[in-house]
Amino acid sequence: MGTPEFAVASLQALVNAGCTIVGVITAPDKPAGRGMKLTQSAVKKYAEEQGLHILQPEKLKNPDFITSLQALQADVQVVVAFRMLPEIVWSMPPMGTINVHGSLLPQYRGAAPINWAVINGEPFTGVTTFKLQHAIDTGNILLQDTIAIDADTTAGELHDTMKETGAALLVKTLTQLAAGIVTELNQSSIVNEAVLRHAPKIFTDTCRISWEQPASQIHNLIRGLSPYPGAFCLLNDKMLKIFRSKKEIVAHGLTPGTPQTDGKNFLKFACTDGFIQVLEMQLEGKKRMQTEEFLRGYRFA
Repeated sequence: MGTPEFAVASLQALVNAGCTIVGVITAPDKPAGRGMKLTQSAVKKYAEEQGLHILQPEKLKNPDFITSLQALQADVQVVVAFRMLPEIVWSMPPMGTINVHGSLLPQYRGAAPINWAVINGEPFTGVTTFKLQHAIDTGNILLQDTIAIDADTTAGELHDTMKETGAALLVKTLTQLAAGIVTELNQSSIVNEAVLRHAPKIFTDTCRISWEQPASQIHNLIRGLSPYPGAFCLLNDKMLKIFRSKKEIVAHGLTPGTPQTDGKNFLKFACTDGFIQVLEMQLEGKKRMQTEEFLRGYRFA
């Protein structure tokens, strides 16, 4: 069960490992683009290439879908970047329903674990396989793998690393589960609520840059929201999304948010303890570009 490109890596790993996949459940085709043509999910495209049986339910509690799912007689269900499942679905297979989550649970439960790990400046994160239960991301942990986060790694780069790491961990998990050698770890036995960090959905206000913050914090926000949805500020009343940056820790007397540029090679904004130098950006109504290209066509007031 999955929808975006992130889930394709796991499905492909299961195919390559020789697993018997009795069905693929993904989102219904949706209109997209200027012509509003029906567009298939990334998972559906791959599943069709492999000749796999596909189900695309609008509602997961629909009796017809439940009957079709039961008819597959799956031993185990795998969920990667899908949607919340009702109990009648996740409790169906005898070996349970396995989820691949982009963090080292119980840390970063929620919808955007990759983004928040980077935004918070974590030096490492990871991927977890666990069994679904009622509360989101709280089921018994099966296996985990750690991933380092460099100081300039973006959420997009971490996403690409994690989808491959997660796919390999999923195959390992199912292999051990089938062999009966996985030891389940109850999250309640390791949770200290006081030190838990969460990963809620990203909203517009999350993406707005506050130049009154330290350079390191702003730099982490920019890379944690790159390439999507993108951290932004206003430049002459137009939205400027920043995708790559470099921090400079230096004393200055400028008001936070003041832009500095030579008009050719650099653009940077003052913050409380230095500057954020912009390396890649997109001004409202324009394409995404490097700083030098942007400055060739932009004139500051």
